[in-house]
Amino acid sequence: MKSVELKTSLLLYAVTDRAWLGKNFCCETLSDAVFQAIEGGATLIQLREKELSEKEFLDEAFSIKEICASKKIPLIINDNVKIAKETDVCGVHIGQSDMELKEARKILGADKIIGVSCQTVEQALQAEKNGADYLGVGAVFSTSTKTDADNVPLSTLKEICSSVKIPVVAIGGISLQNMSQLKGSGIAGVSVISAIFAQQDIRSSTKELKSSAEKLFPSFIDC
Repeated sequence: MKSVELKTSLLLYAVTDRAWLGKNFCCETLSDAVFQAIEGGATLIQLREKELSEKEFLDEAFSIKEICASKKIPLIINDNVKIAKETDVCGVHIGQSDMELKEARKILGADKIIGVSCQTVEQALQAEKNGADYLGVGAVFSTSTKTDADNVPLSTLKEICSSVKIPVVAIGGISLQNMSQLKGSGIAGVSVISAIFAQQDIRSSTKELKSSAEKLFPSFIDC
């Protein structure tokens, strides 16, 4: 999956978080939460796990992969290139401090998607040069998920989008209430966590986000 197909898949990029599971919300398992998100309109799933053992992460990845495959939704693994390789998912997303992009490409192969987190134009241009398929830029708003993430001004987001040819996804603190501030920035879509997975009705919340994203970022939908 590359080019146009990838761009359309980035519209509503849902990043998992198990922190809210079983806490008076609608889902007891991550698999159920992912299913509800996809039913609501999530266009891509990123499996993000920071606390699981390698075996638990692997088992979870296979379980989520089965759900995504049945709905024809791409699955990306956060950070862990080894898990992405073993499960043969669509790709991996890496940060500036994670494995080198070129090394990840060597392990995964040319046909897999590799996204890279960036906060500056220089980082974005370097990632594109090294073969990234898309960029995740942020945090565009303050976020409780990554407390160590510095905010990226809207002006920088726009500059990055205009400086690279690969698609850009905005990340960090994005919600239904603030998403409209990103209109006209040039992004292909938004990456969201709590706006989906912390909601009591994941399916309905995702549906609202998808509807808003389609109106705000239409240039990538019909291309």
